[in-house]
Amino acid sequence: MSDELVAFFKALADANRLKIVGLLAQHPYSGEELAALLDLKPSTISHHLSKLAEVGLVSARAEGYYSVYQLEEAALQKTRLLFSHADLVSVAAGVDADGYDRKVIGDFTRPDGSLKEIPAQRKKLEAILRYVIKDFEAGKHYSEKQVNEILARFHADTATLRRELVGYGFMERGGGGREYWRKENRI
Repeated sequence: MSDELVAFFKALADANRLKIVGLLAQHPYSGEELAALLDLKPSTISHHLSKLAEVGLVSARAEGYYSVYQLEEAALQKTRLLFSHADLVSVAAGVDADGYDRKVIGDFTRPDGSLKEIPAQRKKLEAILRYVIKDFEAGKHYSEKQVNEILARFHADTATLRRELVGYGFMERGGGGREYWRKENRI
């Protein structure tokens, strides 16, 4: 048991690994998201995640192109005497939560703010949709023509952007598809 505890605490004996645990205590992330949030190279994040996985603190599941990492609460029980859930979350308090979105937006936009392309990967597409939805006022209803005019500033394929905004829950559609509005709880 003592060897297991030593390995466990060695895995946590790194500021970046503590931040990863703190972030994963909030919700699951992909390695790419963690790299952007912590401003580290993906290979460094992979190394840290493997150390945390070795002691059972982190597990991964495949989700499309990504491995999504989550905190293993059972392993976390070992730390309950030392750290509360709030303590773990507070370790990641200084992390820029919008870092991943900024990186994706930087990769996919031109200097004028328009999109070079619409990302195919789900996580990147969600970041782009969060960027695009900001041009719509909350509570305001738009005709399909108005929606298309706004979306055309971003990309010529307004139909895809419109469909994805609705599909990912950023916008709702009514009136037989003639009326759109931004959902209040999404950004």
